[in-house]
Amino acid sequence: MAEKRRLRLGIFGGTFDPVHIGHLVAAVNTRHALSLDRVLMVVANEPWQKSAHHEVTPALDRLAMVEAAVEGVEGVEASAIEIERGGVSYTIDTAEELRDAYPGAELFLIVGADVALELPTWERVEDLSGLVILAVVNRPGHPRVKSVPGWQVCPVDIPAIDLSSTEVREWAAAGRPLDFLVPSPVIRCIRERSLYRESSSDYSLEQGTAS
Repeated sequence: MAEKRRLRLGIFGGTFDPVHIGHLVAAVNTRHALSLDRVLMVVANEPWQKSAHHEVTPALDRLAMVEAAVEGVEGVEASAIEIERGGVSYTIDTAEELRDAYPGAELFLIVGADVALELPTWERVEDLSGLVILAVVNRPGHPRVKSVPGWQVCPVDIPAIDLSSTEVREWAAAGRPLDFLVPSPVIRCIRERSLYRESSSDYSLEQGTAS
């Protein structure tokens, strides 16, 4: 009898404030490159590295945007695991929870090349490196990462999209259209929840130019 194939599960954590096309390109291309069964886009409840530097949109709003973004995208799912756990979000806690939920699964932690350089600052990083395989996605302006001391690494090449959530927030705050920066369902979610602007601009060329 042939040995049953192990589940290959991608963990793509982030603040996603908001989720944008760069995140989705990374998720679908990593799933393809590494033959992952599923990629979980894990929405941080309290991102310990970011909440101290700027105000973060409420977790349920960020989750709603990710859910809107991945609807209909094969093999990519929004995950509320860190929101449901509550408190400050640490990747090691999420990896341990998924290890227990999916015994025998291969866990792949998806990070950008920029984030790979920050791993030594993470909580219980030595425990995390023993639980997951590191899938390092190339980022514009950063060298391709082929190895990280203490980690099993799989480099992943994706189209270079130089876009950040900070830029999207600033674009939205200026009342500029978000078309093709974030998926249309996310634009609708931002508008319906009145995120990133105090005014009622529509953020989309489909609805006319924001005043």
